[in-house]
Amino acid sequence: MSADSPVTADVLLPLALEGPYTYAVPPGLSVAPGDYVEVPLGPRSFIGCVWKIGEGDGGGKTLRPIVQKFDLPPLSDTHRAFIDWVAQYYLEPLGNVLRLCLRAPGAFGEAKGDVAYRIGPNQPAKLTAQRARVLDIAREGLAMKASELAELAGVGTSVVKMLAKAGALEVVALPPHRAFPAPDPSAGKLALSEAQEEAARELRALVTRRAQGTLLLDGVTGSGKTEVYFEAMASALASGRQVLLLLPEIALTQQFIERVERRFGAAPATWHSGMRPRERERVWRGVADGGARIVVGARSALFLPWARLGLVVVDEEHESAYKQEDGVPYHARDMAIVYGALGKFPIVLASATPSLESLVNAERGRYTHVQLAVRHGAAELPPSHIIDMRQAAPQSGSWLSDPLANAVSETLAKGDQALLFLNRRGYAPLTLCRACGHRFDCPNCAASLVEHRFRKQLMCHHCGHTEAIPGQCPKCETPGKLVPCGPGVERLAEEVAQRFPEARLTILSSDLARGTLLKDAIREVTDGVHNLVIGTQLVAKGHHFPHLTLVGVVDADFALDSSDPRAGERSWAQMAQVAGRAGRGEKPGRALIQTYRPDHPLMRALAEGDRDGFLTEEKRLREGADLPPYGHLAAIVISGRDGHETERFARSLQPLAPYGEGVHVLGPAPAPLHLVRGLHRWRFLVRARRGINVQAYLKAWLGDIKPKGSLRLAIDVDPYNFL
Repeated sequence: MSADSPVTADVLLPLALEGPYTYAVPPGLSVAPGDYVEVPLGPRSFIGCVWKIGEGDGGGKTLRPIVQKFDLPPLSDTHRAFIDWVAQYYLEPLGNVLRLCLRAPGAFGEAKGDVAYRIGPNQPAKLTAQRARVLDIAREGLAMKASELAELAGVGTSVVKMLAKAGALEVVALPPHRAFPAPDPSAGKLALSEAQEEAARELRALVTRRAQGTLLLDGVTGSGKTEVYFEAMASALASGRQVLLLLPEIALTQQFIERVERRFGAAPATWHSGMRPRERERVWRGVADGGARIVVGARSALFLPWARLGLVVVDEEHESAYKQEDGVPYHARDMAIVYGALGKFPIVLASATPSLESLVNAERGRYTHVQLAVRHGAAELPPSHIIDMRQAAPQSGSWLSDPLANAVSETLAKGDQALLFLNRRGYAPLTLCRACGHRFDCPNCAASLVEHRFRKQLMCHHCGHTEAIPGQCPKCETPGKLVPCGPGVERLAEEVAQRFPEARLTILSSDLARGTLLKDAIREVTDGVHNLVIGTQLVAKGHHFPHLTLVGVVDADFALDSSDPRAGERSWAQMAQVAGRAGRGEKPGRALIQTYRPDHPLMRALAEGDRDGFLTEEKRLREGADLPPYGHLAAIVISGRDGHETERFARSLQPLAPYGEGVHVLGPAPAPLHLVRGLHRWRFLVRARRGINVQAYLKAWLGDIKPKGSLRLAIDVDPYNFL
């Protein structure tokens, strides 16, 4: 590049853009690929990332200059290659993927000397709705920067500063961010069993080689998988690398984070959607400069700007929570493997019920397969017993069979803990009028309103619509005829409280307790404060309840019939994980499963403990239908405000689908949930044989399609949601 040539930089912005824009680099400013810069776009300015350095006059155009470069470590070559890969695989604009990496806007400010605002002594002369929202948040007590307060209140920073000028907010100096403590790889190392040590040797060897590779740690519940992959983490830390531990539900795992702290002698950094902005900024900077050595995070932590990432552990790798449904529809487990391949470092997948995709990859030799077949110490796997509800049907209005109720009574009498599992939130999934048959449905979605009796509300779990439970039918106006249909956890709790009045009962459901309240409830169950627990699917997510000896599955048939090709696999995983909560302490456990279909292959497999036989049949069915992992799927969802217009647009796309050998286009058809948040939805499903480039096919078909008005076209490669 000659000294006289103007320097240009291609800058990628966190917007729905297919590629970067070109800017002039002002004299005296030095930028390189990966640097974070502020650039103008229209009347606004944005923070972006330099993607490439060029030379020239921008094709004869007058280029706008870069405003400033931020004093932060640049985004690595590996991370930029990862962003490119994700965008191409999921057919997403490149800028949308970059947006996932810039989730801490406060990190681009000055690290020291920041000021914050907290509630002040005065009331503003004029209290607008915007000002009221800011003051309500400030009254929570934590001092926050203007940008943080503005973001939480949904206002501009000028509103915050005007309130400070009026004395309604008080200005305080913020201390610099605390440094992250250095972990000690050997601080809390526990003695491993012979089986654990053998597995740990394989993981340590994988990390020591510092080469790409994926290892599937497949161990029964309670086998001590966590201590084994802690050994891999210790090896990565000892070599000076950073470690990411991905969890499906980070907000529920305070107990687990404390366990990480005990093992490594330092609290890990955490990353999830519920973080305060200032802590988010601290973690983002700590990851970027390498100071945060261990991060325990939800799926989005994968997109943090890693400085020296040397290992990713994906715990409970089978969980569908790793699939992002809104925005960029990535799967964090799969993208972690991609990141490891690009960065040439290992990935560990851990689960008691591995996904079929991971098991098949292990069979094909793509993953190293390490198994732990027995529980650690004296604990034994609980046997599962099937209760045939055709023979042991409960009385009308009751949901517990006599065998299950008797087992709960015996368990409580021994001073042990029992868990009743029902994966339905609220009181009842449907409310009807017995006089005229009117059903309470959501006005915005094709779904019934769920009754939440504790809140005295009817709620849609898809769009959040709520309405009060009326005293009479809104259609026929007959009082006293509204009847709840089916059980939710609240209704089950009502029955349990009547049957076992002396029990110390609690409900573990995200509807009833969130954040700190839910963490406290889980801790109380762990400590034995409650001896009878009713829980939804969140109780199956790896919790250790040492006093629990009985698990009762109230309705095992809930998900047996589904259009989801993974329904059988998911049901198996959920039942096995829930049953695995029992007998993890010194006393043996057992699981009782209520079903009206005891001859179903899933129920027989659970009763016999035959995981391999059940999954072998699942593999046969999937392979015969070219379904993952033996083929590819992609969903195309067309949505719009006008039902007829949405249908016409969807049908107009069908004849444009190109012919492809081994590719089948199913649809268009109304989506199973054909109305969500007021949007009508139609769906195509593309099924292709393994080895076919689905992305190229979709580009050839839909690359030039530009929906107009309220119409939207969304592509989901490797879908997990079939509603």
